[in-house]
Amino acid sequence: MSKPVPSKLASDTAMIMAAGMGKRMRPLTASQPKPLVRVAGKPLIDHALDRLEAGGVTRAVVNVHYLADALEAHVGERGNPKVVISDERDALLETGGGMVKAQSELPDPFFCLNADNIWLDGPRDAFHDLSKRWDPDTMDALLLLVPHARAANFRGKGDFHMDANGRVSRRRSGRIAPFIYTGIQLVSHRLLREAPEGKFSTNILWNRAIEEGRLFGTSFTGHWFEVGTPEAIKPTEEALRRG
Repeated sequence: MSKPVPSKLASDTAMIMAAGMGKRMRPLTASQPKPLVRVAGKPLIDHALDRLEAGGVTRAVVNVHYLADALEAHVGERGNPKVVISDERDALLETGGGMVKAQSELPDPFFCLNADNIWLDGPRDAFHDLSKRWDPDTMDALLLLVPHARAANFRGKGDFHMDANGRVSRRRSGRIAPFIYTGIQLVSHRLLREAPEGKFSTNILWNRAIEEGRLFGTSFTGHWFEVGTPEAIKPTEEALRRG
């Protein structure tokens, strides 16, 4: 049974980035798209969809490219949230291009998350964490960030610094950044204005927002799992069993 929704969400819709080739997850992705790789008994994308349902998000726009038929058939069986497909079979557009292609299906603002995200919520779920902090007058995007201590399987140097007001900046060369991007964000259509055509990374849009002082972050109150490689699956499953 879904948890009760404690407060108003900033959006009823999330885009799930599910079109990638899943190269880091090989050989498991040789015959299946990465979002269908099973962790703790169910496909990765079902973990994301279940979190959306529990948080009260009622629509999911899922982009597809690699082995798209299998992924589309799987999510098509879903009743809640309602799934809409953004078809990238002809050309993989990366994260930024994917959002631009799907924009007509996305309200302003909308949640966006990677299909391989697994997390355990804190006192509030991730979507209410973002909604509580959202300010459309000052933000183009709000990133859900997690400190290293709550990022399981992560071995990198971090992604962002965050000031006392929540404005974020990139990790400085030769430094460790205290916050890691979880792959979950709340996005205004303003972020997508005058976007490049075709294939491009969201990083291009984030960099502009940083320069304009309009890219913000909020620290996640739960625990997040990096599940980018086959080696990360077993420790993630063990952690999920422990709760």
